[in-house]
Amino acid sequence: MIAVVGHPDLTAPTLAMLEEELRRRLGDFARAGKAGLVRAGQGLPVAFGRAARSAGLALVTVLPSKNGVPAMLDVCDRRAAGELLLLSEQVRLLEYDAADRDARIGADESLLRSCGRLLAVWDGSPSDSRDATAHLVAYARGCGIDVEVLWPADARRMVMEEEVS
Repeated sequence: MIAVVGHPDLTAPTLAMLEEELRRRLGDFARAGKAGLVRAGQGLPVAFGRAARSAGLALVTVLPSKNGVPAMLDVCDRRAAGELLLLSEQVRLLEYDAADRDARIGADESLLRSCGRLLAVWDGSPSDSRDATAHLVAYARGCGIDVEVLWPADARRMVMEEEVS
């Protein structure tokens, strides 16, 4: 199984560029009968899901649950989750609180342990209160998971208001 993690603040042009790049890379995994794994959310998960579907790769989407029942996602992630569910061949429920950053990171760590490969859309920056990509890359490497970092030369992240002020 192959998973993807990456920055949550990628620009729309970057996501479009990555979707095409991911589609090319995922074709080999599809031909080998592998599956892609993604935690439901907007941005990169949807680009990965679309690329997986286009490449013929089976997609598994993970949703948060509480007591075995799907839990409500943040409003901003609901439409993305709906699209991912339509693209998926399988849906998994995982007990975690989608509103809790530490719980989301724990969920991602749990998912990574079931994968043999990780595609990380990462510019090399350290993790912070909004973004755990560096942590997840280090975690995967520490678990012996094959990590491939993708950061095309034209990739960009959105500028956050705090950084502008």
